[in-house]
Amino acid sequence: MTQPLLIGLAGLGVLVFLIAIRMPIAYAMILVGGVGVTLLNGPAIFMSQLKTLAYGQFSVYDLSVVPMFVLMGALATRAGLSQDLFRAANAWLGWLRGGTAMAAIAACAGFGSVCGSSLATASTMGRVALPELARYRYSGALATGTLAAGGVLGILIPPSVVLVIYAVIVEANIVTMFMAALVPGLIAVVFFIMTIAIYVLLRPDAGPRGSAGDRAEFLAATKGIVPVLVIFGLVIGGIYAGLYNPTPAAAVGVFLVAVFGFFRGKLDRAGVTGSLLETAGTTGMIYLILLGAEMLKIFMSRAGVPQATAEWMAHSGLAPMTILLLLLLALVVLGCLMDSLSMILLVIPFFWPVLVEVNGGLYQTADAAGFGLSTEDLKIWFGILALIVVELGLITPPVGMNVFVISSMAKDTPMSETFKGVMPFFAAELVRVALLVAFPMITLWLPKVLGG
Repeated sequence: MTQPLLIGLAGLGVLVFLIAIRMPIAYAMILVGGVGVTLLNGPAIFMSQLKTLAYGQFSVYDLSVVPMFVLMGALATRAGLSQDLFRAANAWLGWLRGGTAMAAIAACAGFGSVCGSSLATASTMGRVALPELARYRYSGALATGTLAAGGVLGILIPPSVVLVIYAVIVEANIVTMFMAALVPGLIAVVFFIMTIAIYVLLRPDAGPRGSAGDRAEFLAATKGIVPVLVIFGLVIGGIYAGLYNPTPAAAVGVFLVAVFGFFRGKLDRAGVTGSLLETAGTTGMIYLILLGAEMLKIFMSRAGVPQATAEWMAHSGLAPMTILLLLLLALVVLGCLMDSLSMILLVIPFFWPVLVEVNGGLYQTADAAGFGLSTEDLKIWFGILALIVVELGLITPPVGMNVFVISSMAKDTPMSETFKGVMPFFAAELVRVALLVAFPMITLWLPKVLGG
């Protein structure tokens, strides 16, 4: 084992230690990357990188979509879209046994389509739906478990900030990734609603039937969903139709959400100011993590860690599918310990070269060995799988972040009950992962149809 490789592995150990003692991951990656490059190539090289690295990272056009989608989500929260979505979904589904919980899942999916953040979806829909679920005497486990699981829909249903970051890392097309995410996202919605149906079939007292409203109430609630459909149609539909790229589409979304908020009287100058400040803080955090990830990637590449890992895995004798499952399992475990964006930025630069090597190299053709996919198709397939298992980490004990968010709102429900309630949804997610692993065309079908 060469000295640079030993330094790289030692750097990984130090990084894990710094994360374990709760140093912000951006600072941990910057520190390890900077010290590592200095040890390998000297301080002059490190100082030279600092002159251009930040500008080179932040001036990438594809990243301009990040603050726009963050701002759209912040405005949507303050414009009251979450209440309208839940009210409409409850009008359609609330009369069923477990229907209000099903409505919460549908509303989470709808809000995720204009928000793009799992934690924001969980916290926003938690404030809206928890009182209603309590009013209909839903069990604490089902109510909190449903909302914690529903929150994960925000990370996959387009638009998704994490999906944009993944696309930038592996140099995939953002529009193609958005196309690929739609069908797996809708499968998740269906599976979660089926999970609730089975849950209340086995435990009828956990999810009582709601009351069916009259025709006027039903129509009024249904009209409330029209703005979300219009916004989603113009933003995502416009991207799919090739009318504009993601950044202009996000700008259209911001404009439409703001107009709707002002028209409804839910958005004022203070709301806009708060949204802008929230966007600045979130975007600054994301960009700082991006800088740290790039510095760490440079250090690890110079040390030869990704190359050595890819070569070792390719010659390990393990089947390609076994290697893929091991990588996905590692993502689930890591997802319990850190947020989804940090994890994608930290591990994808290591995992992606492994998959390329196992698949037969960078210029793999569709009919060659490995997974039987071209490198471009592999980017899409693995990206969706990676995001789904990142979702799993958000609801996996002992550190599922969505569970903590919902538990902080449901003071009368012990966290252990929330984890019990989320486990059926966890099982449903495992079924979805198995389905997508076994049949890659579920993920690749829509990009191939729309992309020609």
